[in-house]
Amino acid sequence: MDRTLSPALRDVAQFQHGVLTRRQLLDGGVTPAQLRTRLGREWRLVLRGVVLLSNAVPSEAQRLVAAQLFAGPRSWLAGPTAAALHGIGGLSVSNPIHVLVPTPLRSRSHAWVVVRNTTLLDEPLHRRGPLTLSCPARAAVDAAASAPSDAQGQAVIVAAAQSRTARMSDLVHWTLARGQVGSRRLHDGLSLAATGAWSLPESELLRLLACSKVLPEAWANPDLRDAAGVRLTTPDVWLDDVALAVMVHSRQWHAGELDWESTVEHDTDLQASRVVVVGVTPRSIRTRPSWVRERIEAAYLRARASGSRADVIAIRRDPWQDGRLLLPGPRGA
Repeated sequence: MDRTLSPALRDVAQFQHGVLTRRQLLDGGVTPAQLRTRLGREWRLVLRGVVLLSNAVPSEAQRLVAAQLFAGPRSWLAGPTAAALHGIGGLSVSNPIHVLVPTPLRSRSHAWVVVRNTTLLDEPLHRRGPLTLSCPARAAVDAAASAPSDAQGQAVIVAAAQSRTARMSDLVHWTLARGQVGSRRLHDGLSLAATGAWSLPESELLRLLACSKVLPEAWANPDLRDAAGVRLTTPDVWLDDVALAVMVHSRQWHAGELDWESTVEHDTDLQASRVVVVGVTPRSIRTRPSWVRERIEAAYLRARASGSRADVIAIRRDPWQDGRLLLPGPRGA
C-alpha cells in the first residue's frame, strides 16, 4: 500500500481493495495538487470521483467497490451482480454492475455502473468486507426479472430455491413486492421451483408426466436409501410404487466434464439396488415430449407387471420447507 498516504488513509485503502473516492483522499490529507499529479501517472480514475491507487486494470473486487463508492454510502449491490456474488444459478459478475439506492436518491448510469433507486427498503442487507449486497432472495428475483429471456429468468429462481440459497417464502415475498414488473416470468419460475425440480429440464419433465393418465404422482429429487440405509444417487424424478428413477442427463446442468461423468457413473448404484432407471435428455424432453412420456409409461407398466420392487426407501422433499425431507407415508398412498 502507498506509504505516502497517512496511516488512517492506508487502512481505509486496504479495506477497500485500493479504491478510494476523491473526497476520502482529500479528507485524508492528499492535496488537490498531489491528486492531479498522481492521476494518470501512478493512480487511475476508474469512475467519476473514484480513484484506484494503481495504474493497473482494476480487478473484479476493485470494480465492485468502485461501483458502490460511486453510488454513495447508502447504496448496495443488487440484481444479477448480487445474485452472482451469492453464487446463484452459475451467474458471474459482469458489466454493468447493478446498484440500488433508496428513494429520493436518483437513478443514473455511468460507464459500467447502473444505479437505480427503490422504495423497497425492508430487506436484510448482507455485508462482505467493504461491500453491501441485496439478500439472496431479492437478488435472485431482481436478476430473474432482468434476465435476457423468460427461460433464463425462470432458471435463476429455480437455482436459488434448489441450492437453498433463498427460501421459497422469501422468493414469493420479493416477487409480490415488485408488483407487476416482470411478474409473469417470476411467477412461472416460482411454479417451477415449487415442484422441487433442480433444473428447468427437470421441471419440464415433471409437468410432462403430470399429464399422463398412466403414471402416479412423480416426486422430484427425493432422498433415496437402500435396505442397509446407505444413501443412493438422488433421482431427478421418482415413481415410488415401482421404484422407478428417471435421470435427466445433460452436460449443461453440470459444473464440468468430471461432474457429468460422475453423475452418469453414479446411476449404476441405483441399478445395483435393482431400481428401474430411465435416462432422458433435455433435448428429447423439449423436442419429443410424447415419446419421452410414452417411454417412461412403458417402463412403469413393465415394472408394475413384474410384481417386484427394489428394496429402497424414498423420502420426498418439500421445497416450501427449505428442502426438508417429508416422512414417507404408506407405500402407494
